[in-house]
Amino acid sequence: MHLATLARHTLSRGATPAATYALLARLGHQPLPTARAVCLALDIPLAETTRRLADCYDALLADPRPNAEADTGELLEALGVFDIPKSLTDTELAVVDHFLTAVDAMGGIRPGHQHGLTRWFTTGNLTAAYLSLAAAHPLPRTGDPARYWTALVAAGELLATTLPSDRRITYALTHCRARAARP
Repeated sequence: MHLATLARHTLSRGATPAATYALLARLGHQPLPTARAVCLALDIPLAETTRRLADCYDALLADPRPNAEADTGELLEALGVFDIPKSLTDTELAVVDHFLTAVDAMGGIRPGHQHGLTRWFTTGNLTAAYLSLAAAHPLPRTGDPARYWTALVAAGELLATTLPSDRRITYALTHCRARAARP
């Protein structure tokens, strides 16, 4: 059976991408083809799959440790290797542009926060990205608070029109407006 077909079958039975990777690797398949098969079974385009796996090949797939298949699968999942990309609408792309303006106006961002934002942009989870940025603050010395909060107000207004019933967006937008109004 083709490895991607086996991965697709395993996923269809409710296994997570990490568990699917671990199962196939325990069956004796090599790490790189196994990870590639899981990505392809998730309908991640081959070019994107190749890029993602190249980014983590040396650290996770080149020299596998015995009995570490589950750990490797979990790490691949945590790194976003198995994230399914979502095509964004024009409005969602505009929201992401406002987010990127806000990130730039932050004056610096922790790598973990940046990684989370990248994953949310990829999967289209713009609500989580917005709530995360609304809870953050620009850095005192290098950030531009006026630009930061203005960008988040613009993003929040767009999100509020597409997700009008989400009270979390409404609350965060109110918070961002209040911060933008401060001198």
